[in-house]
Amino acid sequence: MSGRVLDIRDLSVSFGPGPDAVSHVSFHIDEGETVAIVGESGSGKSVTALSALGLQPPTARVTGSVTYRGKEMVGASESELQKVRGNDISFIFQEPMTSLNPLHTLEKQLAEALLLHQGITGSAARARILELLNRVGIRDPESRLGAYPHQLSGGQRQRVMIAMALANDPDLLIADEPTTALDVTIQAQILELLADLQREKGMSLLFITHDLGIVKRFASRVCVMKDGEIVEEGPTERIFSDPRHPYTRKLLAAEATGGPDPVPADAEEIVRTEDLRIWFPIQRGFLRRTVGYVKAVNAATLSVRRGETVGIVGESGSGKTTLALAIMRLISSEGPVVFLGRDVQGWKSRSLRPLRRDMQIVFQDPFGSLSPRMTIEQIVAEGLTIHGTAPGKDTRQMVAEILAEVGLDPATMDRYPHEFSGGQRQRIAIARAMVLRPKLVVLDEPTSALDMTVQVQIVELLRDLQRRHGLAYLFISHDLKVVRALSHKVMVMRQGDVVETGTVDDIFHRPQTDYTRLLLSAAFDLEPGAA
Repeated sequence: MSGRVLDIRDLSVSFGPGPDAVSHVSFHIDEGETVAIVGESGSGKSVTALSALGLQPPTARVTGSVTYRGKEMVGASESELQKVRGNDISFIFQEPMTSLNPLHTLEKQLAEALLLHQGITGSAARARILELLNRVGIRDPESRLGAYPHQLSGGQRQRVMIAMALANDPDLLIADEPTTALDVTIQAQILELLADLQREKGMSLLFITHDLGIVKRFASRVCVMKDGEIVEEGPTERIFSDPRHPYTRKLLAAEATGGPDPVPADAEEIVRTEDLRIWFPIQRGFLRRTVGYVKAVNAATLSVRRGETVGIVGESGSGKTTLALAIMRLISSEGPVVFLGRDVQGWKSRSLRPLRRDMQIVFQDPFGSLSPRMTIEQIVAEGLTIHGTAPGKDTRQMVAEILAEVGLDPATMDRYPHEFSGGQRQRIAIARAMVLRPKLVVLDEPTSALDMTVQVQIVELLRDLQRRHGLAYLFISHDLKVVRALSHKVMVMRQGDVVETGTVDDIFHRPQTDYTRLLLSAAFDLEPGAA
């Protein structure tokens, strides 16, 4: 048992009647070891980690044993647990904006961790904070001490979370989906940072993820969870080369492959832009004089035909979503936007309204974009209410038809969004867009918040809908594997500029710019099958 950091034996967690959220889970983590827990949403990964330190909801019932360095954590007093949390064992969570206090500066939040566990204050605390921010790669950390979380990028916020987790030199770091919402290049940086810190400090790491590429590259052992149970455990190399459980094989095979149907040579052009520019004025002073511009998009030219998908890729802040919103005429821009043969640039809202049913959007977070107070029928039918139903059909009939088309049971239309899984909610969001039979659909990161197996299902659904209805897609994503499976052409953006445009084959096999090569390297070095 020497060198064993965490030992979990027969851990079960229940939330009232029904099956256990975690059922008889057992595994251990040794000094300096990286153990990964993989599985789909709802498999019990996060509940297992949280329950190990008594962080489960108060309604949960926990049985079994969790020992840290031989000390029992299940049933320990709150004061005993507080000595371990954040000091000996630290957490990094998936979404830093929900973990960082929006009302406190970075310095105050980091100082709190140092004061609570080590009693460090004043200049000593500031020196330690600067050291931590430097270590996690925050540039010019002194200028950032007074910043609030909303003033940082997603990658910077995640680095601050890592700095907080490392503030007290933990023995074990638990990282719960720490890179899911990040761009591929930032993902690679964060993962390299964690690996460097682990080697430098000799700490153990428990990595919770559904990204098998990360697991293969960084973990020494893997626990595969399904429905609250560990269905397979073993060395990473063996799990990937010789998976024994059907569910493990299913996870390993879950990757969007293939491509869309070819676009007919005579396919009509749905939308076209020419040198589209989106600059936001910077105004200062009492008279609000314009002193400069935020150049969100510079000279973007693209064309999307019926049955064609144009993928737009790039890091956060590159202008991908801004460009799509301008094409949808939801924000102002300069330059022609030709939709169905008419330049709609400068049209007023009343003139645009008849065209709105022909242009729809599906957002990244299906839970955030669906009203929790409306039934599925009401959500999907909202557009029909505004634009009118097809002749001879009532609204409920049309909702039932589109739900069936996206793979949902029409009998569920009287339920609410919280009663569905993430993948089902995304199907509802797609149904809401498709019920109007649009010509153009903007897909803004529609798969990034989903498990790998669900991603594959959504990609296949989108390809099927495009095949049947000749839809034109603008597909925005930082997941290049999904872009490759869904797109005909790809536009690469960086800091508002279009750095490269070409066919999928050209971009992925013959990239012309260093930035495109960097994106491809960051994405595919993490593939399960990569060398």
